[in-house]
Amino acid sequence: MREEYDFSKSIQNPYAKKVKKQISLNVDVDTIDYFKELAAKMGLPYQTLINSFLTDCAKRHIEPELKWTS
Repeated sequence: MREEYDFSKSIQNPYAKKVKKQISLNVDVDTIDYFKELAAKMGLPYQTLINSFLTDCAKRHIEPELKWTS
């Protein structure tokens, strides 16, 4: 190995912005069960399915319709 390296001509990692961030999220049990069943049918992890669904919503600028019941 060299003692020093020249990084003056290096380029930024093009995939750096595509990194995922782990978060904590409270989700209803029924909602998790729904995504787990759907993911099992599709043959992929349920967290991957939820991420794909949310990513699709964000890309299409879908805004949720909130309906409050009394």
